Order: sequence, then structure tokens, then C-alpha cells
Amino acid sequence: MFVVYWLGGNPDAEGAARYRKFDATALADALRFAEDLRKRQAEGEDVGFVTLCSENPHSVGKPGVADPPAGYDWKKRRR
Repeated sequence: MFVVYWLGGNPDAEGAARYRKFDATALADALRFAEDLRKRQAEGEDVGFVTLCSENPHSVGKPGVADPPAGYDWKKRRR
């Protein structure tokens, strides 16, 4: 899943934190949306702190620092 976060751009609350969620297969859409927000910011609109975050629902371990699950065998190959 992808989420774009930003501040402002809301006529009801100045500087309000906002977000929009995107499906795990919609990275291109999330990037386009973030770029649109940045263009609006460049044009002088009250938009700032635009960032895109992702969370892989199929990750090997839990979010953050965690030991890999039992049976997970990854080795760095050096040439």
C-alpha cells in the first residue's frame, strides 16, 4: 500500500495534515498525485511537506527491526 501525506490545501483548516491512500499496485498513480501536489505548491498554493510512504503487505518480517522468520535463508553473494 502507498500513502501520500501533505500539509495544507484544505480551505476548512489552515495547515491541516491530509493523506490519500493508494493500492499496492498503484505506485504510478501515487507518484503522479505527489507530483501534482508539488506543482500546486510551486504555483503558490498552500501545500507543503509532500511525502510518499509505502508498506509492503508481503514483507518478510514485521515493520521495523525484527528477526527474520524461521526458515528464511538469505545469503549475500560476493564475487
